[in-house]
Amino acid sequence: MSTAVATEVEAPPQPAPAGDPSMIGVPTFIVGTTALGLVLTGFVPASAVGASIAVILPATGLGQLVAAVWALSLGQNAVASVFGIFAGFWLSYSALVLGLTHNWFGITPDAAVATQGVFLIAWLLTIILLTLGTLRLPAAFTVLFVLIDLALALVLYGTVGNAPGASTAGGYVTFAFTAVGIYLYLGAMSAATGGRGLPLGRPVLT
Repeated sequence: MSTAVATEVEAPPQPAPAGDPSMIGVPTFIVGTTALGLVLTGFVPASAVGASIAVILPATGLGQLVAAVWALSLGQNAVASVFGIFAGFWLSYSALVLGLTHNWFGITPDAAVATQGVFLIAWLLTIILLTLGTLRLPAAFTVLFVLIDLALALVLYGTVGNAPGASTAGGYVTFAFTAVGIYLYLGAMSAATGGRGLPLGRPVLT
């Protein structure tokens, strides 16, 4: 009996599960990019540009924010940075669309294109910075960020250059990085349920 008691006392406590914020961050990212891609490729008319906000604002924006806070609580600073940046993107996109369609910011119609240009340029530069800062992550993440950069650049050109075809192309690139997101989520879900994660490739920088 004394041996059993000693064994019980000396046994180290079981570590708590680490948790994976991507289990919330990635699927909420996927649903938002799917909605945005459908808007950009003309699934809804141009007059219904706000059609995606019902998905993006409460699901994607909030989901990215929750994932960022979760990552911070685990000390995963790089993961928190990624999800925090995208929370800012989706929430500010929602504010832009709602603000322009409801004239919240007093922006005249002739300044609407320039306003969208400011939004796209600011976020394109930020996501490029994020891309460069995460080159030590597995290659699948680099592919994801590069495709996001390309989509933003195409939509920027389509918006300020009055080239609807470029914005449509940006929508199709959006579907491409959505597919990468789906791959990442399936890998994370497999690992979370006791399986093996999917291969993500070697980092560009080691």
